[in-house]
Amino acid sequence: MQLAGKRYWLVGASEGLGLALAQAMAAEGAKVILSARDPERLAEACGKVPRASAVVVDVADRASVAAAVAQIGAVDGVVFLAGVYWPMTAQAVDAAQLEAMCDVNFTGCARVVAAVLPAMVARGAGHLVITGSLSGFRGLPGALGYAASKAGVMALAESLYADLRGTGIRVQLANPGFIRTRLTAKNDFSMPFLMEPEQAAARMLKLMKSRRFKASFPTVFSWLFRGSQVLPDWLYYRIFAPNKVR
Repeated sequence: MQLAGKRYWLVGASEGLGLALAQAMAAEGAKVILSARDPERLAEACGKVPRASAVVVDVADRASVAAAVAQIGAVDGVVFLAGVYWPMTAQAVDAAQLEAMCDVNFTGCARVVAAVLPAMVARGAGHLVITGSLSGFRGLPGALGYAASKAGVMALAESLYADLRGTGIRVQLANPGFIRTRLTAKNDFSMPFLMEPEQAAARMLKLMKSRRFKASFPTVFSWLFRGSQVLPDWLYYRIFAPNKVR
């Protein structure tokens, strides 16, 4: 699929993976609309992307999403990249942070999809790209809110794909591993196969230009998470959550 001349709305694109993807798409000739909550960061990001425009949006607010959709108008595609993250165990649960991860990462994605999908269905064309995570394949220790929210996002994408096959609306799911951003900077553990935002953006762009439904990357690292789905519970938790009370 060619991106030249297409209009794409990137939600969560003021920095990190979103900004890197916007730059890569613009280099392919796409016209991109960048959205995020922070007007100053958004304006700064737009200055780094040719032909980009900015629309402030808070995906945790349905009215804000609706206003943004009305302002932007018809687009060829939407890429959802917005997300918040705090490392969190059950023993140190923070109610506000847990709710924020669910409300932005998952419900925020659902709000955006629900706002743009009817117009795509009406014209029989469109492109939805949703950002999941390797952490969404199965529950992980220390990822109480993030893993759950990403699992929800991934299931949402799978259901959309199942419903929209053959309709002219393309649905794709990208599941990246660790990316060097201000969010992963919160982690105090080793992050194998850590990617730069530009590396992850290149993988997402490759997916978007392909006929595939989903891509999980880095490939070798993804085998660990995809393979974990077939492990019985007793073995999975012994490997991924050792020394826990069972």
